[in-house]
Order: sequence, then structure tokens, then C-alpha cells
Amino acid sequence: MTTIGETEKKARRFGIARQLWFQVLAGTLIGILLGHFAPGTAVAMKPFGDAFIKLIRMMIGPIIFVTVVHGVAGMNDMKAVGRVALKSILYFEAITILALIFGLVAVDLWRPGVGMNINAAAIDTASIKSYVASAHDQSVTGYLMAIIPTTFAGALTEGHVLQVLFVSVLFGIAIAAIGERAKPVLDVIESASQGFFRIIGYIMYFAPLGAFGAIAFTVGQFGTASLLSLGELILEFFVVCGVFTATVLGGVAWYCGVSLWRLLGYIWDEIVIVAATTSTETVLPRLILKLRKLGCEESVVGFVIPAGYSFNLDGTCLYLTTVAVFLAQATNTHLTFWHELGLIAVLLLTSKGAAGIAGAAFVVLAATLNTTGTIPVASIALILGIHRILAEGLTFVNLVGNTVATIVIAKWEGKLDERTLAAAVGTNSARRRWGIAAA
Repeated sequence: MTTIGETEKKARRFGIARQLWFQVLAGTLIGILLGHFAPGTAVAMKPFGDAFIKLIRMMIGPIIFVTVVHGVAGMNDMKAVGRVALKSILYFEAITILALIFGLVAVDLWRPGVGMNINAAAIDTASIKSYVASAHDQSVTGYLMAIIPTTFAGALTEGHVLQVLFVSVLFGIAIAAIGERAKPVLDVIESASQGFFRIIGYIMYFAPLGAFGAIAFTVGQFGTASLLSLGELILEFFVVCGVFTATVLGGVAWYCGVSLWRLLGYIWDEIVIVAATTSTETVLPRLILKLRKLGCEESVVGFVIPAGYSFNLDGTCLYLTTVAVFLAQATNTHLTFWHELGLIAVLLLTSKGAAGIAGAAFVVLAATLNTTGTIPVASIALILGIHRILAEGLTFVNLVGNTVATIVIAKWEGKLDERTLAAAVGTNSARRRWGIAAA
């Protein structure tokens, strides 16, 4: 499992031009320029971005499976598995509620949609029919039933993170219960995980091309003029994402002895990739490896990261409350305190269905408006053109939120090498506590 580490050492040896973040950034800038000056050609670049995301998604099921099974089986204590799960859910729910309230208060204070006076009945809804249709399929029962795959193998092939997590935990518990006789199976899983992570290392060579295709399509398809008309919403949302990350996630990180800025530097490659592809799934395998290198025990990382991709979507929560209230303001829909409280209650459930892919947040938004029945569902057409721009903010917060969550749960569970953590991303006080010289 040293492919990523070896790649990074080679990159340092050959200078900045060989570093992944620089190559992805270069691909992103070229894509933006192409989208601005040759939009027709830029739109045709979309398959490059789609292909890269599909390559990564192809590996997510197997990587989650081997990581979770190896971690759970290695615990040899089912009480510990239950404890990690319970602590994770408690933390996820607490941060989710905080993010929903944070986004709601911010948009109520900023009021970016006030004065637009949009008549919802006059909005062309042709472009959002597929999203609205998907929204009607959302329900509590349907969501819970979707966690159970049709077949065991289907969970690994259909790309549903919760399904993979479900069968992985079951299999890991079964392996642990068998004991010593299952050791050969565990050895095979360990070897398979090395092979899967090596494949990820190969796929990452195509990250700059994927970033180029994804961003070129976005700029070429929607242009800059259409984005300026909704510039206040974009500005408000990015400010909210930045403030939430710095105060809430930064505060939690500081409590754990982690410097937020050092942590952002540590996952800089992943941040650049996520910004270009607007999908946190593209960095899930790398994030698992990096957090293990940071001192978090494999059993915790293997559970918290996959679970967090469905249950700990801080940025998505900020997006949902911000955009929902913005649309109410834009269409002159009056929301009372109880309407907003009901909106948060619905979002506590619907936000859990917006796993990993930025496009899913748009479907969840439609499902939420359809459920509450207060804000016109047709109004989501107003933000269709800027959704991918807003996704830059929400996926960034999701990435940082799940990174911090893993460190929190590992520390809470006593499965964190704090000396290793302090050396890499610790605050100055944490580094002094371990006698580590300042960088």
C-alpha cells in the first residue's frame, strides 16, 4: 500500500511540475480557458471528466469492502465495533444539526434572494423534470430498504456506499467470530487491498485529464454571464462554507490538537481534485490511506470514512438550507419560524441520501421541497446553471468534515497515534507536548 507514498516521493524529487496537485491545477486552468474561449469544444471534453470519475467509482466498492472487513475483523471485539458505530452516528448527527442551523441563520441574515421577485408559475421546468421525478421516489421506507442490497455481490457492483458498508460490516463480524480458522481469508483480503490501492495509484495519473474535462464542460456549458446573475448567492454560500470550516471544523480540530491549516496542507492534493471534479468520491481511497498514515487506526478509518460519505455531509447540509431559503426569498414565499424548523427536521433525513456525488444534492433538494410543500419545487430551475459552482464549496466542506470526523472518533476511541498526528498536522502546543521541533 505504498503506491501513493512512493509517487509523492518521486514528485518531490522531480520538482513541483511532477506533483499531483500542480498537474490537476494546471488541467483545471486549461479547462477554464478553453471553456471561456471555445465553449463548443469545451463541452465536448465532458467524457474525460466522466471517465475519470467512473474509474474511481469502479474501485470504491472493493476498497471499502477490504478496508472495513480487515478493520472490523482485526478488532476482535464486537463491542468495540458497536462503540465506534455509536460514537460516529452521535458525532455525525451533532455536526449535521449544527451545519443545518448555521446555513439557515446565515441565509436569513444575508438574504441573497430578496428582491428577485420570481414568479414560480412562469419558470420553465423542462430542464429539471428528471430531478423532480427522482425526488418523488424519496421516502423514509425506501431509503432504509435501499441500504439492503439485492445480492451480496450487487452491493460491490452497484456503487451504493451504504450497501457496501452494510455487507462489509456483516462479513467482518462473521470473520472475527470464526477466529483463527478465518486467518487465511483475512490474509487474502490484506493482499487484495494492496492490489486495489495500487490500481488507484495508476488511475490517479489520469486525474489532471479528468479535472480538465470536468471543469471545461462546466464553464463551456453554463458560461460566465449566467453565473454573474446569481453571483450574490454564490458569494454568500462560499463565505458560509469558509466561515463554517474555519470556526466549527477548525474548532473541533483544535480541540483534538490539530492545526486546521496544517491539515488542509496535508490533504491539499485531495482538495484540488475535489474542486476540479466536484465529487468527493474521487478521493475516497486516497483519504483512507492518508488518514491511516496520520495515525488513525485502520478499524476506525475503515468505518468512519465510508459512513461519513453518507451520514456526515456538512457541506451538503449548508447547501440545502442556503439554497432552499434562497429560493423562498426569490419567489417571495414567506417562511415562518415553524416552516424553517420543519425544513431542518426534513433535511435531517433527506440530507443522508446525498452521498459523495455533487449531483445527488440537487435531487435531495428537490425531494426536500417536494416533502415540505412550502417552497415551489419548480424554483430549483433557477439554480440549475450554478449548481456545479456551488458544489465547489459543498464538496470541499464535506471532505474536510469527514477528515476531521475520523480524527475525532479515533481520538475518542483511543485509537489515535497522537505523536504521529502532532508531527504531521499538530498545533504548536500539541507538537511541544511531544517534543517535536517546529517546522
